[in-house]
Amino acid sequence: MMRLILLGAPGSGKGTQAVFLAERIGVPSISTGEMLRAAVAAGTELGNKVRAIMATGDLVDDDTMAEVVRERLGQSDAAGGFILDGYPRTLGQADTLAAILEGKDWSLDAVVHIEVPEEELIQRALARQRADDQEDVIRQRQRVYRQQTQPLIDHYEAQGLLCLIDGHQTIDDVAQSIASALGVSR
Repeated sequence: MMRLILLGAPGSGKGTQAVFLAERIGVPSISTGEMLRAAVAAGTELGNKVRAIMATGDLVDDDTMAEVVRERLGQSDAAGGFILDGYPRTLGQADTLAAILEGKDWSLDAVVHIEVPEEELIQRALARQRADDQEDVIRQRQRVYRQQTQPLIDHYEAQGLLCLIDGHQTIDDVAQSIASALGVSR
């Protein structure tokens, strides 16, 4: 049973690694997008609220995200552990997550940060050739990520939860590095 957060800049491969690791340790990989889609698909009051926010093109606010996370972590498959991918993104969200976990008498086991040099992240994004992957837009995404996430990294490092992983390796080597850092066998 492991309760983990995966952090990594856009293009770091954290979504891929979250799925690999979830399969390896037998817990759900929960991404922010999955949480929002699941809430909408369930047709709950919260899901309808999220649907209305997303329909306008607005970002889902922290309070609503907290409700979505609380609801998702309340599902039976998360009782045995989970990997959060994309949440928290700010110190405020980290505090909210801590309160949610404390309410369940749970705690985090580790926070895995996949580090990739910024120029590599930019090259990866440019290689995808998506319409919104212009170099100036990519660089702005990286700046925003660093500004929002560095305080989180410092926060979790101060708690002794942070595992730094070199993401500038092959996908398999990154997966092995994460497994080794967490003491998970292949």
